[in-house]
Amino acid sequence: MKNLILVILLVVVQLACTSNSQSKRDISSYPEEVLQVMRAHGGLDLWDEMKTLQFSIPKDGFDEVHTIDLHSRMDRVEAPDYDIGFDGNVAWSKDKAAKYEGDPTFRHDLMFYFYAMPFVLADEGINYAETVPLTYEGKSYPGIEITYNLGVGSSSEDVYLLYYDPETFKMAWLGYKATFGNELKPGPPSVIRYDQWEDVNGITIPTSIAWQTVEDGEILGERRRVDFTDISLSKENKPATFYSKAGLGD
Repeated sequence: MKNLILVILLVVVQLACTSNSQSKRDISSYPEEVLQVMRAHGGLDLWDEMKTLQFSIPKDGFDEVHTIDLHSRMDRVEAPDYDIGFDGNVAWSKDKAAKYEGDPTFRHDLMFYFYAMPFVLADEGINYAETVPLTYEGKSYPGIEITYNLGVGSSSEDVYLLYYDPETFKMAWLGYKATFGNELKPGPPSVIRYDQWEDVNGITIPTSIAWQTVEDGEILGERRRVDFTDISLSKENKPATFYSKAGLGD
């Protein structure tokens, strides 16, 4: 009987280990520079353990609360006058006190992708290539170009440029050329500075990011800054109804 119990325990442990190993992401296709950046922010293994991300963006007189299921990418944005979200199938919006005029298709997760850097740049269907470093105030930041396989994401034509500090490997800048539902416009990429970070449950994520004014390839300074407050990362899921319009009631 004791031997039988021991065998059962060994089988359970083996199955658990197998399950854990199967659930881990395959990192063999990532360039070493990408992995070093991810490690500098807590690592992909720890990020993959997180299931729910929440943060607020202070607006004029109110906070806009963003909640994202990190694995299904369902999300919900709450504000006094509106809610918008994605239930896993369709994007939706709900007016409360005023007409919501934005397009929820591209609006519901727009700030999530800028906020959840650099980890969203390790999603499936991404291609990596070295790009020309970004130079600012005499310091050179190595760059990684990110493009997407056809059919990946809202627009596979989008191009992102991740620039990192060569000493710490922390992300420092993001260049991007994105369509946001329109045609890709010619010209240089927009640039965001990532210069304020916070450790949340072992993950280093932004507390503030700043769009830059760029002329003739030179960064002239901050144009617009977005702050993030009430940041939380959880290993627990919210129910799917939280992300559905039907779950809000009348």
